[in-house]
Amino acid sequence: MLDDSDHDHQVCRSRAVARAEERCRDEGLRLTEQRRQVLEAMLESHAPVSAYEIMDRIAGKTRRPSPISVYRALDFLVAHRFAHRIESRNAFLACIDEHGHAASGPEAPLVFLLCENCGSATEAEPAELGGLLAGIAAAEGFSPSASVLEVRGLCAACRSAGHHHHVHSHSHS
Repeated sequence: MLDDSDHDHQVCRSRAVARAEERCRDEGLRLTEQRRQVLEAMLESHAPVSAYEIMDRIAGKTRRPSPISVYRALDFLVAHRFAHRIESRNAFLACIDEHGHAASGPEAPLVFLLCENCGSATEAEPAELGGLLAGIAAAEGFSPSASVLEVRGLCAACRSAGHHHHVHSHSHS
């Protein structure tokens, strides 16, 4: 379970939506109502969610969207780094960090710290890792198009609550 006692998630959500609106205005992108609904549904938690969980969240507030419309919205959100796909979970996570969307390329690797207990995901973009990965790729004559690293373990809240590492394949609600 996530420990949100020191975190105002509504402020976090509002900031992320406002940032998306601002970037769309600045870059001439369209944040349609469907795209906004999908982004807001993802922002209900800091845990990655599947497309079907997103549909369920939207259906709780308005008409249930079709799977294709949600996947199209996700494609847009991921392409413009408003959201990220967590490959190992086949799930999506809204981007709440201020990391440089202008630096969205192989030189800006993303690291996701995935808690095996509560399901939360923390996003990091360590600059020093970009240089290391670029050097590894260059030594092999490889040209990366994206660098995403997923690290599983326990978040600080779960560790302080005394949880221990246990690997399982099902997710918690």
